[in-house]
Amino acid sequence: MTDCVLQAAVEAARAAGAIALKYYRGGFDVTLKPDRTPVTQADREAEQVIVEVLGRAFPDYGVLGEEFGGRGSSEVRWIIDPIDGTKNFVRGIPIWATLIALEERGEVTAGVVHNPVTAELYTARRGGGARLNGERIHVSTTGVLARASLIHAGLGIVRKTGHWEGFVRLVDATDRQRGFGDYLGYTLVAEGKAEIYAEVDLKPWDLAPCKLLVEEAGGRFTDFEGRPTIYTGTALATNGRVHEAALALLRR
Repeated sequence: MTDCVLQAAVEAARAAGAIALKYYRGGFDVTLKPDRTPVTQADREAEQVIVEVLGRAFPDYGVLGEEFGGRGSSEVRWIIDPIDGTKNFVRGIPIWATLIALEERGEVTAGVVHNPVTAELYTARRGGGARLNGERIHVSTTGVLARASLIHAGLGIVRKTGHWEGFVRLVDATDRQRGFGDYLGYTLVAEGKAEIYAEVDLKPWDLAPCKLLVEEAGGRFTDFEGRPTIYTGTALATNGRVHEAALALLRR
């Protein structure tokens, strides 16, 4: 089952990536959703092909997707973001990826993150480790905030959502800060290239495979209150060693 699940998710991610890449290099129209975020034909077509591929492999599993919502079982379901980083996609910035995860009774058990521009394919299975293009990846061993790198996904949204003071404390406590955003922050933590990624204003499809990837690389993932969930809108991913210290600053 392990191989079948990841194999299907990888196949779906590659198919979606091929569609998205065609639009990325060739042009597309952009419209705004009710929440004022952009969406393109690439987002919709990529999600459709993901659902088709996964539906053939696992017809009894439900789906929760960013573009077309939920259907079928919520006990065992795929969680899909066809293009994580649509704003980057629209601007021609190559930091975007297809995210696919399997959630079984509330727990993410398999995940795939695929950036077709860079050909990076991250995979994780609960209890089976995290990999980049087949090679195992691990979080860093840095154990103090003063030597930690902090990744964020944008400062304006942090201020607007009421987490500014805690975030500033975290900035002051860490060694360096960079704003790469979207899926990339989680993969940098999972690969040991940064220690902390803090993000707000999130949906479950933004986080599902990223949570598992960080955990299976040896790190820790919670919301800003320390709960290991993808459903409360905030996310703190770390190498594990600095997690409690980072949480304390965010929550104080």
